[in-house]
Amino acid sequence: MHAVAAAFSLVVLAASGAGDRPVPQESVRVAQAAVTGPADDHGRPDGEQDPAEPLTIDGTAYPDPLRAANGEPVTGVAAWEGTRRGELLADFREHVYGQPLPAPAAQDFRVTEADAGGVTRKTVTITVTGPHGTAGFDLRLFVPKTPGPPRGTFLMIDHRGSVDDDPQQSSGYAPVSTITRAGYAFAAIDAEAIAPDGDDYRSPMIDLFHPADRELPDDAGRAVSAWAWGAGRAMDYLQTDPDLDPAKVAVIGHSRSGKAALWAGAQDTRFAAVVAHNSGSTGAKPARRGDGGVGAETTARVNDSFPHWFPPTYKAYGGREHALPVDQHQLLALVAPRRVVVGSATGDANADPEGEFLSYVAAARVYDLYGLGDTGLPSPHWPPATDRGHRGPAMSYHLRSGKHGLTAADWDTYLNGNLFAR
Repeated sequence: MHAVAAAFSLVVLAASGAGDRPVPQESVRVAQAAVTGPADDHGRPDGEQDPAEPLTIDGTAYPDPLRAANGEPVTGVAAWEGTRRGELLADFREHVYGQPLPAPAAQDFRVTEADAGGVTRKTVTITVTGPHGTAGFDLRLFVPKTPGPPRGTFLMIDHRGSVDDDPQQSSGYAPVSTITRAGYAFAAIDAEAIAPDGDDYRSPMIDLFHPADRELPDDAGRAVSAWAWGAGRAMDYLQTDPDLDPAKVAVIGHSRSGKAALWAGAQDTRFAAVVAHNSGSTGAKPARRGDGGVGAETTARVNDSFPHWFPPTYKAYGGREHALPVDQHQLLALVAPRRVVVGSATGDANADPEGEFLSYVAAARVYDLYGLGDTGLPSPHWPPATDRGHRGPAMSYHLRSGKHGLTAADWDTYLNGNLFAR
């Protein structure tokens, strides 16, 4: 871990805001907290960049989420939502995650329900049909018996397959009983039931949409993209459940599933919040950081170790990350104006917590368009205070002491972080 604060140059565009709305002064204060010293010859404080210059993070040039493909600055919500957001999604699909699976030709939900004390347990079999067949997977849902709808719903992409039908589960990873006692509903999909985490990742879901006897196109999404797509199919059901508030659903994932949760939430605006926990490379960590000086997972390493996660189009950037037209701070920004949540751990060198932090801070420039750029951090410098939640109107962050993992302490932050309120 680096004890020295990372240099972070952040441009706050003078014209940012929804339409002509000014950026709140608190947002500007936090974004510019790293800018100190006398003004230069152009009247800017020492260290603050000219808006015409590239965005830099830790001294390295990064693609600017607020610079359109034609080079024009994006100065308002209309330009962001009408043009720039679509450009970034297209670039991430083409160069990083691959083209997603399409919407099913048909989809069916079969619900079985049981009373489990203070919780209603539901198993929802989601059956989807594509051009090459029909298959299904289960969504496990635990709804507390509250006077009104739950405070919100956490939808977990579970790559461990560790969520079963027991509403009294109390592991740090998926503490169902703790979540429901706090007044939230908890739902989980088993990533393995959508795309197995290995060479057989195409079955069952991907092969519904691509001929099983042919190679996938180079730009077709692989396992991570399929897991994100599965979260979207789960959301299709959650929107219809009479016991839930469909406007209060957060998609959450840890580690490899954190990558999928971010990609799901960037694409699907129905998710009110997106929680990326220890997501690392191709999650919240910037690709251009390389190993971050701490031996973190790089683009080349993640593709060598897990060749079934991402398409060949992304593998081509191993060792040449600076050629990528996008980077992960822009993925976080695609969640705006909904809540984006980044959780890191001090001892998780593989995920590069400093890099995750820098992405989080850089995403604030897009949230500023909506007047929501306050990150909740007292400073954009690394490292922040540990073992406490930092919450802004639409952005949340915490850095837990300890190693890679989703723990009871992390869940305590999420359950008490008012993720569905501003």
